[in-house]
Amino acid sequence: MVTSEASGEVRPGENRVLDAGALKALAHPLRVRIFDILSQQGPQTASSLAEQLGESSGSTSYHLRALAARELIREVEGRGTARERWWERPRGTITISTPDSARTPSGLAAQQIVVTETYRQRHEQLMRYLSRSWSSDEDSDEPAELSTATTRLTRAQFDEIRARLTEVITEAVQLYRDQNDDDARPYLIRLDMFPIDTPRAEEGS
Repeated sequence: MVTSEASGEVRPGENRVLDAGALKALAHPLRVRIFDILSQQGPQTASSLAEQLGESSGSTSYHLRALAARELIREVEGRGTARERWWERPRGTITISTPDSARTPSGLAAQQIVVTETYRQRHEQLMRYLSRSWSSDEDSDEPAELSTATTRLTRAQFDEIRARLTEVITEAVQLYRDQNDDDARPYLIRLDMFPIDTPRAEEGS
């Protein structure tokens, strides 16, 4: 497990395991959405977040301060004014679900809120993409890949494949996240990999 520096900031490529205080600070549906927007779109102000979320700037400002208090986000240095502050998410990954945080009812509840809200947003993004692609009168030139597969794996095989896929995704993020080319746009990369409960065939059948 990688530990953060004393400042609490996460170095590029480093993983931060959220402690109970940070996890509970994030465990609010609107804060998860704010954190998600900062992760996917880059720095934002309370006003720009309010416009996207249909909230007041006072509300988004309050939640931004709550996230900043636990160093989940930080103010962008040298940008903005006293009246219009810019906020960003430090680079690096975060780990939400851990055995330690799940040992208490409050920790488990916080995990459930953050994970459920995060995946709800991911699902809504996928549904919006599908709706656009089906309702468009013209062929879209935006490439996409939606695929599923089913296989049988041992735990060792699962661990190996998970590590290989994670390595590919991490490398792609580090190489391309700062691109500003005219034809570059944000892409959501999802990794869905989980066991399926199926009846075991009887011997000799």
